[in-house]
Amino acid sequence: MNQAPEITFEGRAEISGAPLFAPLSLTMAAGAWTCLLGGSGVGKSTVLRLIAGLQTGAEFHGAITASDGADVVPRVGYMAQDDLLLPWATVQQNISLGARLRGEKVDQDRLARLLSRVRLTDHAAKKPSELSGGQRQRVALARTLMEDKEIILLDEPFSALDARTRADMQELSVELLHGRTVLLVTHDPGEAARLGHSIVVMTPSGLTHCHPPSSDIPRQVDDMETLESQAALMRLLREDAA
Repeated sequence: MNQAPEITFEGRAEISGAPLFAPLSLTMAAGAWTCLLGGSGVGKSTVLRLIAGLQTGAEFHGAITASDGADVVPRVGYMAQDDLLLPWATVQQNISLGARLRGEKVDQDRLARLLSRVRLTDHAAKKPSELSGGQRQRVALARTLMEDKEIILLDEPFSALDARTRADMQELSVELLHGRTVLLVTHDPGEAARLGHSIVVMTPSGLTHCHPPSSDIPRQVDDMETLESQAALMRLLREDAA
């Protein structure tokens, strides 16, 4: 993998002439996790889709640039809120979809390791209809991790998981995405406090940058500084919603 770049997002978006979000200036540090929180409807997922070069239904006025000057979109790995699994494909076929679409040989060793790490080896031959919601989300996560991309965009990637599995998959993601530039959209202050090198709260009026805990990620869920950060983020989110 090449050196992951810093990504800068600057601009505003509107739908049918009505503002979706005010002018934003968001920097994703190279090789670090940026966590983006905010209430529903403020445009967090739209920011991810714009960076990924996907259709959003919004008109964007601004620029999305990488610090090395190269195009952003070809280097993006993106996980949407919905798992978007192909219903006729098996778990292992869904995870290896990127390589198959590009006509590349699937790295079977990497696929087997990922299946084991997300605890789906015994389900590799199943179709999505045979899986629980949490299992489907783990398939979608593994599909994103299977891609060796420099810029990773994650939209609520752990939301369907039980507490223990969520913590496990957070730790796995931090391990396997080391050195990548990651933007994580989440509604969970605890998740942001645990995973963010940088934590940003998005509101209709703009962005508020919050101080993350000083320890490295993934932080212990019961660490006092992590808990204090979680509480501060919750207070800020409740103030913005009031």
